[in-house]
Amino acid sequence: MTPATDIGVQLLALARGAIEQELGVRVEPAAVPRDLDRIGASFVTLRSDADLRGCIGTVEAWRPLADDVRANAVAAAFRDPRFPPLRREELGCVAIEVSVLNPREPLHAGSEESVVASLRPGIDGVVLECGRHRATFLPQVWEHLAQPREFLRALKSKAGLAEEFWSDAMRVSRYTVEKFVE
Repeated sequence: MTPATDIGVQLLALARGAIEQELGVRVEPAAVPRDLDRIGASFVTLRSDADLRGCIGTVEAWRPLADDVRANAVAAAFRDPRFPPLRREELGCVAIEVSVLNPREPLHAGSEESVVASLRPGIDGVVLECGRHRATFLPQVWEHLAQPREFLRALKSKAGLAEEFWSDAMRVSRYTVEKFVE
């Protein structure tokens, strides 16, 4: 098995290569190590001068991790609706972060209080679902929303729900990530 640092270097290279290829930069296709053929879910985050420049990912693992990282890198660079598509001249200023999601663990969502009490700031990524409403925050979001109640309420808002809303139909799960940064 390849050490985690090698996997991180390989994932970051795959992400950057996919973006470069989309921009028309000639890229030699990298061989995909066997470790990256496993089914996996990832998020790719782009930052320019430490500011968010794009972030797209997959919560459910359904394709090989290498393919997921490539697809999410291209989506983060060119299809994040919050930002204009990445331009070739920006490429050198963009830092890439790849987060590989570990399997989700359901939380008892009987009340907002029970969910807030079970959250682990700085560790947990959270998925919130209620009917057609769904949103997730990566563990990195704790850097900006450090209090569990504030984190959960912002996640409800992202899902299109009122911050005070709670329902017995609410489903909440958490996950951790392995994060690799250029």
